Order: sequence, then C-alpha cells, then structure tokens
Amino acid sequence: MPSEGRCWETLQALRSSDKGRLCYHRDWLLRGEDVLEECVSTPQLSSYAGWVVEHVLPHTQENLSPSETSASSRSTSGLDQPSLVPTPPIRSLAFSPASPGAPAAPEGTAGKHESQHTEPMLLQSSRGIKVEGCIRMYELVHRMKGTEGLRLWQEEQERKVRALSEMASEQLKRFDERKELKHHKEFQDLREMMEKSSREALGQQEKLRAEHRHRAKILNLKLWEAEQQRLKQVEQERLRREEGQVRLRGLYALQEELLHLNQQLDSAGQHRDLQVALLALRSRGNQLCGLISGIIRTTSENGFPTAEDQAVAERALQEMRELLADARACEDKRRQEEEEAQVKRQESQLQQRPEVRRECPAPSPGPAGKRNEDLQVKVQDSTMQWYQQLQEASRQCVLAFEGLTSSKDSQVKKIKMDLQKAATIPVSQISTIAGSKLKEIFDKIHNLLSGKPVQSGGRSVSVTLNPQGLDFVQYKLAEKFVKQGEEEVASHHEAAFPIAVVASGIWELHPRVGDLILAHLHKNCPYSVPFYPAFREGMALEDYQRMLGYQVKDSKVEQQDNFLKRMSGMMRLYAAIIQLRWPYGTRQEAHPHGLNHGWRWLAQILNMEPLSDVTATLLFDFLEVCGNALMKQYQAQFWKMMLLIKEDYFPRIEAITSSGQMGSFIRLKQFLEKCLQRKEIPVPKGFLTSSFWRS
Repeated sequence: MPSEGRCWETLQALRSSDKGRLCYHRDWLLRGEDVLEECVSTPQLSSYAGWVVEHVLPHTQENLSPSETSASSRSTSGLDQPSLVPTPPIRSLAFSPASPGAPAAPEGTAGKHESQHTEPMLLQSSRGIKVEGCIRMYELVHRMKGTEGLRLWQEEQERKVRALSEMASEQLKRFDERKELKHHKEFQDLREMMEKSSREALGQQEKLRAEHRHRAKILNLKLWEAEQQRLKQVEQERLRREEGQVRLRGLYALQEELLHLNQQLDSAGQHRDLQVALLALRSRGNQLCGLISGIIRTTSENGFPTAEDQAVAERALQEMRELLADARACEDKRRQEEEEAQVKRQESQLQQRPEVRRECPAPSPGPAGKRNEDLQVKVQDSTMQWYQQLQEASRQCVLAFEGLTSSKDSQVKKIKMDLQKAATIPVSQISTIAGSKLKEIFDKIHNLLSGKPVQSGGRSVSVTLNPQGLDFVQYKLAEKFVKQGEEEVASHHEAAFPIAVVASGIWELHPRVGDLILAHLHKNCPYSVPFYPAFREGMALEDYQRMLGYQVKDSKVEQQDNFLKRMSGMMRLYAAIIQLRWPYGTRQEAHPHGLNHGWRWLAQILNMEPLSDVTATLLFDFLEVCGNALMKQYQAQFWKMMLLIKEDYFPRIEAITSSGQMGSFIRLKQFLEKCLQRKEIPVPKGFLTSSFWRS
C-alpha cells in the first residue's frame, strides 16, 4: 500500500474520530512549557483500544481478501499477543473522550452512546484497524525503549553511586589522615609545651630551692638565736626558781618558827593575873600568824615569794620574838613580884603576934571589867568536845562498812555501786521545780534508809542486800548533801533551801544521817563549828592547809576566791537547814538542829578573833540566809547582837583586812547598816513559800 494513501487515510480517520472533532484554541500556545511537556510525554493508547481489538478487528478481517488478510495479519501479529495488549474492562469506555474529567453516565446512556459510535467504526476500513495496531506497536516499542532506558539509567546511577561511594571513602580516608596528622601535630605541640613548662618549672623549682636554702639559713640562725635566748631564759627561770625555792623554804621555816613562838606565847603566862596583860600580845601574835599564812597562800597562787614577802615575814618573826620577849618579861616580872610578895608575907608573919586576928583580904577589882573587851582564839571546850565526837562517829561509820568497800568480789562491787547511785542520784535531782517533785525524792531516800526496795538504774536496790549497806548509804548520803552545798549552792544560792528542807526531813527521821552531815560539814568547813585549827609542831604545811579547808592537789593550793566560794556554799546550806523543817512530817518534836544552834554559832564566832576575808564572808552568808529567822526568834536580843557587830566587831575585821580583801567586809557592812536602818532583815531570795508546796 502506498505510503501517501496510507497517511491520508490515517488523517481522515483521525479527523473523523472524537478527538479530531475537538476544537483547538490558539491561546493554548501561551501555556508554554506545560503544553510542550504534554507533547513530549510518552504517548498513551486510547481507552477504546482494547474494545477495538476484541470487537472490531475480527469483523474486518472476515471481509478482507486473503492477500489483505495476510498483510494485516503480518502487521498485527505483534498485537495478538495477550501479554502485550492490555484489555481494559468495557466500563472504562463510559468516560467521554471529549471530557475526560466528566463523571460517568448511567448504564443506559452509556450503551446508547456506544451504539452511536460503533456503527460508523464497523463501517470503517481495515486501514483504521491497522493504524490502531501501528499505534499499539509504537506504544509497545516505546515502552520497551523506556524500560531499556530505565535499566540503563539505573545502571548508570548505580555506577555513579559506586563512584560516589568510593570517592566518599577516599575522602574519608584523606579526612582521617588529615585528622590523624592534626592530632599528631597537636600532640607534638602539647609535648613541646609541656617540656617547655617542665623546664620552666624546674628552673623555678631550682630558684625556689635556692631561696629556700637561703631562708633556711636565716631561719636556722634565728632558731639558734631563739634557742640561745630560751636557754638563757630557762637558766634565768631556773635561778629564779631556785632562789624562789630558797625563799619559800625560808618562808616556811619562818612560819614554822613563828607558829612555834606563838605556841610558846600561848603557853606563857598561865597565871590568871597575866592573862589580861598577855591577851593583847597573843592577839597580835595570831595576827602575825595570819599575815604569814596570807603571804604563803598568795605565794602559792602566784608562784614564788618575792624579796619583799621575805622581808615582811622576817619583820613579822622579829616582832613575834619581841612579843614573846615581852611576855616572858611580864612573866618574870610577875614571878619576881610574887617572890617579893612572898618574902614580905613571910616577914610580916614573923613580926605578927599570935593574938592578932586574921583579916580577910579584900576582893581585888581584877581585870574582869576588861576581859569582855578581849576575844579568845581557841574554841570552847564543850564545842571542841562535840566536834570531836562527830568526827569519831564518822570514822566509826567508815570502819563499819570497810568490808563492803574493800571487797574484791564483783557481785559485792555491783551492790556497792547500786547503793551509792541510789543514795546520791536523788540528792542530785533536788531542785526548785515543784513541791511534788521534792516529795517524790524525799520518799525515795526515806524508803531506801528504811530498808524498802527502790528503783535505781532500772534495778531494784535495797540496803538489805548487804549487812553493811545501811552504814554505807547513810555515810554516802550525808557526804552528798554536803557536796551539793559545796558545789551547787556555791554556784546557785537559791538551791540551798530545797536541799536543806530535804536534809532536815531526813535528819528528823534518821538522826544518824544528821550527825554524819555535821561531821562532813565540820571537816570540809571548820568555820561552821566555829573552829580555827592550830598548826602543830611537825605537821606538814599541806596537811595544815587541808585542815583549814583548802583543797591541795599536786602540792598546789586552790585560789582564795574558789576557797571562799566553797565555804560560802556550805555555810548557806547550814544556815538553811537550821531554820527549815519538812512540811509533811510531825511537828510534835523540836527541830533536831534548830535556830538555837545558829544563835550559838553566831555568839561563838563573835567571841573569837576574826580571820581576814573569811569571817566577813561567812557572817554575810549566814545573816543573809538565816538573819530573818533569827530576828523573828530572838527579836531584841538579835538587834543587840547586830549593834555589837557594827560597833565592836567591824573595827576588828577592818584592822586585819588588807586593801585587796575589802570586798567581803564592805558587802557585810553595807548589808548590816541597811538592816539596822530599816530594823528588818529581808526574807532570803529563794525561800520556799506555801505556794511552792501546792505545785
């Protein structure tokens, strides 16, 4: 078939088709790349191609001649392959080619439309079919070319990917090499910098070593100088201590000689007529002894005596010798006068006639009027006997429980510790919190002393656990009461009253405990007797200081302020005990140690020579605590006693008090003057009122 005729037929068929009847507008060209893109896109078969192959093509082949049939079969042989020619369903023809985006028409309408278009197509020549087959062949070839191109493109892309991967791998290797080179370079720089810093540090260290050696030389030189200075000071201190020791031994020797001379002075002039004449000498001798004792006490606190202290002691010793010489002179004079009087009496007796009647001698006025003006030094014999009886009772009590304290048995030791805790812990718990709490403590102590079991430390304790338990508990209880006065009352004056009221109640029910309280009190504070222990020949100085009430540890005497504080606490406790009674006890009997003993103590201490700093302190404490009770008890007699203290006793205290010890004297003087002015002794602070026992 000629190509020209075929082309015209093809064009005619296309013009007669639905697409050929479409109207094309020139303004589509203005769409530009969109239209061109549609033109160069892959051609696609019409949706009628499948239907044409299945329905139209068989009928046209029946009407062709054998030659045309063979030609058409050759031309369409490639289209009869079911694998290459798709057969879309008939329903796809429902869409109009003129309007691809229009919705599908109903089935009736679609059938009618198909019948209108199939009738002319059946009438078309075999050339349209061939054209359609050519189109399908073109589409197949184009698809195969596209598939091949895609495969080639994929291979090309894979080659590119491999190339890119290899290139990236090579670049990564180069990057790693550059990074490793950079790290190596940085490491080299760091090592060089460290070596440089090390060299600089070594240089600086060497410089510091040189400077250190220089400073060490200077420091060693200074240390050597300081050591030489220290050795020099040590040598000076040694010499000073040796000199001080020599002075101290000399001071002790002077004190010993002074006390010996004072004893001779006390023993001199036993005749009644010489007592008044020698009393002033003895008083001065006691003052000199007190002066030496004060110097030694001050020396013990400050170190060693000075040359001035030694000079004062020597002058005091010289004065004591003069006093003793005066006393002996008085005694010799008295003896000589007695001898002369005896000679005269003998001569007169020889001259008298026997018939002359004997005349009665007239009573001499004597020194009775002056005796009241001078004070005694020693305690009264009855008081001294009472003091010794109490100390002997205390010693007997210690001997009574010696087996309990010296036992090595662990069970006995445990009993001893339990009894000691049961006796001392309740006393430590005494306070001014409430009367009910105080009653619990009192009942616990009373039950323990009565042999009843009490709880202590989570265990039941009783004095019946050991035959010596009661003696041990009584002794430790009395010791603890006095210890509380020495420590607790000394620091808190108000604590004297709750401790005293419990002690007074226990004393009333258990008299032996009261005697042991007095024994401990007199031993720790002899001024509560009152008793001034005398220095005996051969007695060690430390023992004598302990007798005076001082605490001596490692040959060191406690300071005067601490000593006075302890004495004050014990004196306040004693002054509170004599005026208080246990409110829950029976008041049918008198107080076991009442205000009459306080009046006796006050009278006896006013009849004794005062001691510097001690007497004023104890008088103030006693009157501040017990003065109100004594005022109510003795009334006018009490105020006479206060006037006596002010007018007669104050000058004696002031005469023996040094300027550095005037504090206690001034405090006593101001207190007494204020009381005399108001004619009233105030109630002591912390006194237990009736409201306390209701709490």
